[in-house]
Amino acid sequence: MPELIPYDEFGLFHENAAEYGIPYAGPPEVRRVEVEVAAGRKVSSLVWGSEPPELVLVHGGAQNAHTWDTVALALRTPLVAVDLPGHGHSDGGPEGSVSVESNGRDLAVAVAELAPRARGVVGMSLGGMSAIALAARAPELVRALALVDITPGVNAEKAAPVTNFVNGPASFDSFDDILARTIEHNPGRSEASLRRGILHNAVQREDGSWVWRYARFRAEPTAASHPDFTDWWHAVSALRVPIMLVRGLAWSVVDDADVAELLRRQPSTRVEAVEGAGHSIQGDRPLELAALIEDFVFQGDG
Repeated sequence: MPELIPYDEFGLFHENAAEYGIPYAGPPEVRRVEVEVAAGRKVSSLVWGSEPPELVLVHGGAQNAHTWDTVALALRTPLVAVDLPGHGHSDGGPEGSVSVESNGRDLAVAVAELAPRARGVVGMSLGGMSAIALAARAPELVRALALVDITPGVNAEKAAPVTNFVNGPASFDSFDDILARTIEHNPGRSEASLRRGILHNAVQREDGSWVWRYARFRAEPTAASHPDFTDWWHAVSALRVPIMLVRGLAWSVVDDADVAELLRRQPSTRVEAVEGAGHSIQGDRPLELAALIEDFVFQGDG
């Protein structure tokens, strides 16, 4: 019989807090909530706190809502972290897992129910593009927009390091195998943090093997292509809310030309860069990102 590894999605927060020196008086109040976004389809989210959410966090492709756990612990504010369609605990999307348009539609339903008065939306990578689509569809739900390492200028070439990982094996014979591949692609992270990430983002089968949660909805098991975001520049031009772009300085899918185009279309955009962070800034430098979000959304900029 294979060894089955126990998993409690709400039982690891103390590890996040300990690794990053966040004061921890006990488990935070977090619950999982599902919203029916269409007949027979639900989007799942983590709701932090008991008060009306003041922030919405949207993860990147091949991630899930728990990617924000350390950021949420540091912020200590009521918020919602969404599992995009085809990711985490959410059902698949009507147009696949990486459709910005359909993600925006689903987010509009979920955010309207869970966080209609949120002061800001933070979206990383695919989540940032989906947040732009949300703002285009339901501008009343987006009062400030923080984009984490993404603009519509990101293309397949720029995103290759990400898609190369996502296009890897969907299934692994053991936890050691899936951990080894994850370490290979995230050499700057602690093994403990990557282990937590796998437990949140993969499922162990009865035979002991592991499969990524997002891989369950792959249309093609070997080819997850990068979507074309170019047409969404028009939606960026139409935004009428404060915007912040945060880039990773260790490596980023956003180049200087992307920043210049964003500033051309939205000259008042706040642009920040985080030392030591790659594409997934919320995983590499969560405290620094939390501080930027706090200042942008809650200190008068947003």
